[in-house]
Amino acid sequence: MALSDLLYPDNPKRKQELISLHQELLDCMSTNFHATNELVGVLNKHLGCTITPIEMRESSTVKENCEIIIQVMNEIQHQVQKIDSDMKEKLEPVLYQKLYDIKEPELEKIAIAQRVFSIILGEATSTAAMVAIKLLGSNFLTLTVSKLIGLLAAIGASVLGGVSITIIGLGLEMILHAILGAVERSQLLTAVRSYEKHLAEFKAASEKYQHAIHEVTSSVRQQAQ
Repeated sequence: MALSDLLYPDNPKRKQELISLHQELLDCMSTNFHATNELVGVLNKHLGCTITPIEMRESSTVKENCEIIIQVMNEIQHQVQKIDSDMKEKLEPVLYQKLYDIKEPELEKIAIAQRVFSIILGEATSTAAMVAIKLLGSNFLTLTVSKLIGLLAAIGASVLGGVSITIIGLGLEMILHAILGAVERSQLLTAVRSYEKHLAEFKAASEKYQHAIHEVTSSVRQQAQ
Protein backbone atom coordinates (compact mmCIF):
# COMPACT_ATOMS: atom_id res chain seq x y z
CA MET A 1 0.00 0.00 0.00
CA ALA A 2 1.29 3.48 -0.88
CA LEU A 3 2.15 5.93 1.87
CA SER A 4 -0.60 8.25 0.67
CA ASP A 5 -3.13 5.45 1.23
CA LEU A 6 -1.95 4.98 4.81
CA LEU A 7 -2.30 8.69 5.49
CA TYR A 8 -5.61 9.02 3.67
CA PRO A 9 -7.50 5.70 3.85
CA ASP A 10 -10.23 6.63 1.38
CA ASN A 11 -7.75 7.56 -1.36
CA PRO A 12 -7.91 4.11 -3.07
CA LYS A 13 -11.64 4.60 -3.55
CA ARG A 14 -11.07 8.08 -4.97
CA LYS A 15 -8.40 6.76 -7.29
CA GLN A 16 -10.81 4.14 -8.62
CA GLU A 17 -13.43 6.82 -9.11
CA LEU A 18 -10.95 8.84 -11.17
CA ILE A 19 -10.15 5.83 -13.32
CA SER A 20 -13.84 5.06 -13.87
CA LEU A 21 -14.55 8.67 -14.78
CA HIS A 22 -11.57 8.71 -17.11
CA GLN A 23 -12.81 5.58 -18.89
CA GLU A 24 -16.29 7.10 -19.25
CA LEU A 25 -14.72 10.14 -20.86
CA LEU A 26 -12.72 8.05 -23.30
CA ASP A 27 -15.78 6.00 -24.29
CA CYS A 28 -17.74 9.21 -24.89
CA MET A 29 -14.91 10.77 -26.88
CA SER A 30 -14.58 7.64 -28.99
CA THR A 31 -18.28 7.80 -29.89
CA ASN A 32 -17.89 11.48 -30.80
CA PHE A 33 -14.96 10.69 -33.07
CA HIS A 34 -17.06 8.05 -34.84
CA ALA A 35 -20.09 10.36 -35.22
CA THR A 36 -17.90 13.20 -36.48
CA ASN A 37 -16.38 10.96 -39.13
CA GLU A 38 -19.86 9.93 -40.25
CA LEU A 39 -20.75 13.58 -40.80
CA VAL A 40 -17.41 14.26 -42.49
CA GLY A 41 -18.13 11.41 -44.90
CA VAL A 42 -21.53 12.88 -45.78
CA LEU A 43 -20.13 16.41 -46.28
CA ASN A 44 -17.28 15.16 -48.45
CA LYS A 45 -19.47 12.91 -50.57
CA HIS A 46 -22.49 15.13 -51.10
CA LEU A 47 -21.34 18.73 -50.62
CA GLY A 48 -17.91 18.60 -52.21
CA CYS A 49 -15.99 19.19 -48.97
CA THR A 50 -12.49 17.85 -48.40
CA ILE A 51 -12.37 17.39 -44.64
CA THR A 52 -9.90 14.79 -43.38
CA PRO A 53 -11.38 12.06 -41.12
CA ILE A 54 -9.96 11.81 -37.61
CA GLU A 55 -9.03 9.07 -35.19
CA MET A 56 -8.17 8.91 -31.51
CA ARG A 57 -4.44 8.68 -30.85
CA GLU A 58 -3.75 6.20 -28.10
CA SER A 59 -0.23 7.52 -27.57
CA SER A 60 -1.51 11.07 -27.02
CA THR A 61 -3.04 12.84 -24.04
CA VAL A 62 -6.68 13.67 -23.40
CA LYS A 63 -5.92 17.29 -24.24
CA GLU A 64 -4.28 16.41 -27.55
CA ASN A 65 -7.25 14.24 -28.55
CA CYS A 66 -9.63 17.04 -27.55
CA GLU A 67 -7.69 19.36 -29.85
CA ILE A 68 -7.97 16.88 -32.74
CA ILE A 69 -11.76 16.79 -32.58
CA ILE A 70 -12.05 20.54 -31.90
CA GLN A 71 -10.08 21.24 -35.08
CA VAL A 72 -12.38 19.19 -37.30
CA MET A 73 -15.48 20.59 -35.57
CA ASN A 74 -14.23 24.09 -36.36
CA GLU A 75 -13.77 23.02 -39.97
CA ILE A 76 -17.32 21.63 -40.08
CA GLN A 77 -18.61 24.90 -38.64
CA HIS A 78 -16.73 26.80 -41.33
CA GLN A 79 -18.28 24.65 -44.07
CA VAL A 80 -21.81 25.14 -42.71
CA GLN A 81 -21.22 28.89 -42.49
CA LYS A 82 -20.01 28.87 -46.09
CA ILE A 83 -23.17 27.05 -47.18
CA ASP A 84 -25.26 29.70 -45.44
CA SER A 85 -23.24 32.51 -47.07
CA ASP A 86 -23.67 30.95 -50.51
CA MET A 87 -27.41 30.63 -49.98
CA LYS A 88 -27.70 34.23 -48.82
CA GLU A 89 -25.62 35.51 -51.74
CA LYS A 90 -27.34 33.60 -54.53
CA LEU A 91 -30.96 33.63 -53.38
CA GLU A 92 -33.49 36.42 -53.34
CA PRO A 93 -34.10 37.57 -49.75
CA VAL A 94 -37.58 36.06 -49.70
CA LEU A 95 -36.32 32.62 -50.74
CA TYR A 96 -33.40 32.80 -48.30
CA GLN A 97 -35.79 33.52 -45.43
CA LYS A 98 -37.88 30.52 -46.42
CA LEU A 99 -34.91 28.24 -45.63
CA TYR A 100 -35.22 29.22 -41.96
CA ASP A 101 -39.01 29.41 -41.77
CA ILE A 102 -40.19 26.54 -39.56
CA LYS A 103 -43.60 26.68 -41.26
CA GLU A 104 -42.13 26.14 -44.72
CA PRO A 105 -42.33 22.50 -45.96
CA GLU A 106 -38.96 20.76 -45.98
CA LEU A 107 -39.40 19.62 -49.57
CA GLU A 108 -39.77 23.24 -50.65
CA LYS A 109 -36.61 24.18 -48.76
CA ILE A 110 -34.73 21.32 -50.39
CA ALA A 111 -35.86 22.48 -53.84
CA ILE A 112 -34.62 26.00 -53.09
CA ALA A 113 -31.27 24.75 -51.80
CA GLN A 114 -30.83 22.45 -54.79
CA ARG A 115 -31.04 25.43 -57.12
CA VAL A 116 -28.11 27.05 -55.35
CA PHE A 117 -26.01 23.88 -55.27
CA SER A 118 -26.61 23.38 -58.99
CA ILE A 119 -24.92 26.74 -59.53
CA ILE A 120 -22.07 26.10 -57.06
CA LEU A 121 -21.30 22.48 -57.93
CA GLY A 122 -22.46 22.51 -61.52
CA GLU A 123 -24.79 19.64 -60.67
CA ALA A 124 -26.54 18.86 -57.42
CA THR A 125 -28.63 16.03 -56.06
CA SER A 126 -31.61 16.35 -53.77
CA THR A 127 -29.49 14.56 -51.16
CA ALA A 128 -26.95 17.40 -51.14
CA ALA A 129 -29.72 19.95 -50.71
CA MET A 130 -31.34 17.90 -47.97
CA VAL A 131 -28.05 17.67 -46.02
CA ALA A 132 -27.64 21.43 -46.26
CA ILE A 133 -31.18 22.05 -45.02
CA LYS A 134 -30.74 19.65 -42.11
CA LEU A 135 -27.60 21.46 -40.99
CA LEU A 136 -28.86 25.00 -41.56
CA GLY A 137 -32.28 24.41 -40.05
CA SER A 138 -31.13 22.98 -36.73
CA ASN A 139 -29.20 24.28 -33.75
CA PHE A 140 -26.25 22.20 -34.92
CA LEU A 141 -24.00 25.15 -35.71
CA THR A 142 -24.96 27.77 -33.18
CA LEU A 143 -25.53 25.61 -30.13
CA THR A 144 -24.57 21.95 -30.40
CA VAL A 145 -21.07 22.15 -31.83
CA SER A 146 -20.15 25.38 -30.06
CA LYS A 147 -21.16 23.92 -26.70
CA LEU A 148 -19.19 20.74 -27.27
CA ILE A 149 -16.09 22.64 -28.40
CA GLY A 150 -16.19 24.68 -25.19
CA LEU A 151 -16.48 21.57 -23.03
CA LEU A 152 -13.69 19.78 -24.88
CA ALA A 153 -11.44 22.78 -24.33
CA ALA A 154 -12.30 22.80 -20.61
CA ILE A 155 -11.57 19.08 -20.28
CA GLY A 156 -8.29 19.49 -22.12
CA ALA A 157 -7.30 22.25 -19.71
CA SER A 158 -8.37 20.28 -16.63
CA VAL A 159 -6.14 18.33 -14.29
CA LEU A 160 -6.74 15.18 -16.34
CA GLY A 161 -6.00 16.81 -19.69
CA GLY A 162 -2.37 15.82 -19.58
CA VAL A 163 -3.06 12.13 -18.99
CA SER A 164 -2.41 9.70 -21.83
CA ILE A 165 -5.54 7.87 -22.93
CA THR A 166 -3.71 4.54 -22.58
CA ILE A 167 -2.75 4.99 -18.93
CA ILE A 168 -5.78 3.06 -17.68
CA GLY A 169 -3.91 -0.24 -17.92
CA LEU A 170 -0.87 0.95 -16.02
CA GLY A 171 -2.29 0.63 -12.51
CA LEU A 172 -3.65 2.81 -9.75
CA GLU A 173 -0.39 4.33 -8.57
CA MET A 174 0.72 5.22 -12.10
CA ILE A 175 -2.49 7.01 -12.99
CA LEU A 176 -2.51 8.88 -9.69
CA HIS A 177 1.06 9.99 -10.25
CA ALA A 178 0.33 11.04 -13.82
CA ILE A 179 -2.76 12.98 -12.81
CA LEU A 180 -1.80 14.61 -9.57
CA GLY A 181 1.57 13.44 -8.29
CA ALA A 182 1.90 13.62 -4.52
CA VAL A 183 -1.24 15.39 -3.35
CA GLU A 184 -3.32 15.74 -0.26
CA ARG A 185 -6.70 14.16 0.11
CA SER A 186 -8.54 17.45 -0.40
CA GLN A 187 -6.88 17.93 -3.79
CA LEU A 188 -7.87 14.45 -4.89
CA LEU A 189 -11.46 15.08 -3.83
CA THR A 190 -11.46 18.38 -5.72
CA ALA A 191 -10.16 16.65 -8.84
CA VAL A 192 -12.87 13.98 -8.69
CA ARG A 193 -15.68 16.50 -8.17
CA SER A 194 -14.40 18.78 -10.94
CA TYR A 195 -14.10 15.86 -13.31
CA GLU A 196 -17.59 14.61 -12.47
CA LYS A 197 -18.99 18.03 -13.39
CA HIS A 198 -17.05 18.22 -16.65
CA LEU A 199 -18.06 14.69 -17.61
CA ALA A 200 -21.77 15.15 -16.86
CA GLU A 201 -21.93 18.26 -19.05
CA PHE A 202 -19.81 16.63 -21.74
CA LYS A 203 -21.98 13.51 -21.95
CA ALA A 204 -25.17 15.58 -22.22
CA ALA A 205 -23.72 17.79 -24.98
CA SER A 206 -22.31 14.74 -26.76
CA GLU A 207 -25.73 13.09 -26.89
CA LYS A 208 -27.20 16.18 -28.59
CA TYR A 209 -24.28 16.30 -30.99
CA GLN A 210 -24.60 12.62 -31.89
CA HIS A 211 -28.38 12.95 -32.27
CA ALA A 212 -27.98 15.91 -34.67
CA ILE A 213 -25.54 13.93 -36.80
CA HIS A 214 -27.78 10.84 -36.72
CA GLU A 215 -30.65 12.90 -38.12
CA VAL A 216 -28.51 13.90 -41.08
CA THR A 217 -26.96 10.50 -41.77
CA SER A 218 -30.24 8.59 -41.37
CA SER A 219 -31.94 10.98 -43.81
CA VAL A 220 -29.12 10.38 -46.29
CA ARG A 221 -29.62 6.61 -46.01
CA GLN A 222 -33.36 6.98 -46.57
CA GLN A 223 -32.72 9.10 -49.67
CA ALA A 224 -30.45 6.40 -51.04
CA GLN A 225 -33.09 3.67 -50.71
